[in-house]
Amino acid sequence: MNKLPAIDRYIARLIFFPMLGTLVLSAMLLVLEKMLRLFDFVATEGGPVSVVWRMLANLIPEYLSLGIPIGLMLGILLAFRRLATSSELDVLKGVGMSFGRLMRVPFAYAIALAALNLAIVGFIQPVARYAYEGLQFELRSGALGASIKVGEFTKLGDRMTLRIEESYNDGRSLRGIFVRGEQKDGQRVSATAARGQFLATDDPNTIILRLSQGVLIHESPKFAVPRVLTFDNHDLPIPLPKIEAFRLRGGADREMTIPELFVAGKDKNQSVQTRLESRANFHFRIVEVMSMFLIPLIAIALAIPPKRSTSSLGVFLSIVLLVTQHKINQYAEDMGARGVVDPFIALWVPYLLFAALAIWMYYVVAHVPGGQPIGALERVAAKAAAKIRAMLTMFQRKPRLVESPT
Repeated sequence: MNKLPAIDRYIARLIFFPMLGTLVLSAMLLVLEKMLRLFDFVATEGGPVSVVWRMLANLIPEYLSLGIPIGLMLGILLAFRRLATSSELDVLKGVGMSFGRLMRVPFAYAIALAALNLAIVGFIQPVARYAYEGLQFELRSGALGASIKVGEFTKLGDRMTLRIEESYNDGRSLRGIFVRGEQKDGQRVSATAARGQFLATDDPNTIILRLSQGVLIHESPKFAVPRVLTFDNHDLPIPLPKIEAFRLRGGADREMTIPELFVAGKDKNQSVQTRLESRANFHFRIVEVMSMFLIPLIAIALAIPPKRSTSSLGVFLSIVLLVTQHKINQYAEDMGARGVVDPFIALWVPYLLFAALAIWMYYVVAHVPGGQPIGALERVAAKAAAKIRAMLTMFQRKPRLVESPT
């Protein structure tokens, strides 16, 4: 059994750690940014805090699909930048290793991560997105057991209002209760109680509010004067509002798997708009996965700075290129979904242009002696940096004191 050559193991190790760090960091930043919004949303809807973690878990596949290309790009770029700046790349080329030979490990990473990304965007992410939308629906409808806020009037259904002053033992012991209910025939019941608690019943659509040490006022059009009574214990049935069932998966193209999108795009029974949206999203996902095979070419081209230079312009441009290409794909998907351009043309023409740019950049750095695909930008950036340093030096100079003549 042939072992992996030492140079391939070395390059694989150089790529792995920056790639993993970038992927984890980008996913964490996206999760933290979304976490604040979800905490605010769940608190507003009065749902349990634990649902935040379930919603974030369903968003992780989407964030991984965004972070994997960035992690792959920076992993390869930083690895080859280290080889270039430490002159190891010159040594490898001097002993007969071409760029084509050195590209084996980067493309092995690209193939593995492209397969992973295809599984995520094609099958895992649609199901997770549907689960996320389902949790949002349940929060808004109260299916997750929306809590009653202490000190506020809470509507229970259309005909009952409840207010609680204090709550203890996770809501099992209530203090200072006011409740008012109305019936269709005009009768109204109002009650105040010192203590109370909720009890379950055999009917899943009804719960019991057991009140202790309180006063009940019964009003009716039949009564000239409202009836008032005091009680030690009184059970008040509370009908729970009917909760709608959440829709089936597939209500949006982002919730459909790649095979389902393909079938929906060919289904003549679907509306023209639905077919266009399905085709546009299908080609968008495929193009996003296929773009990962171009990342090693661009990363190698941007990783190698000019001789006797430590410029980091390539790192900045790599992120700009990835984000720009992603945004162009999103715009093209939108145009294809609206029928302005055929979805196939709208998505694949920009991809072919991006592929041509990647191949040209790689050819220049790999086969043109002294080739530098962003050489002009490097020179402009160097001149701009020199001018900025000169200006900062000028401002930092201390003014000389001029002595007045005696």
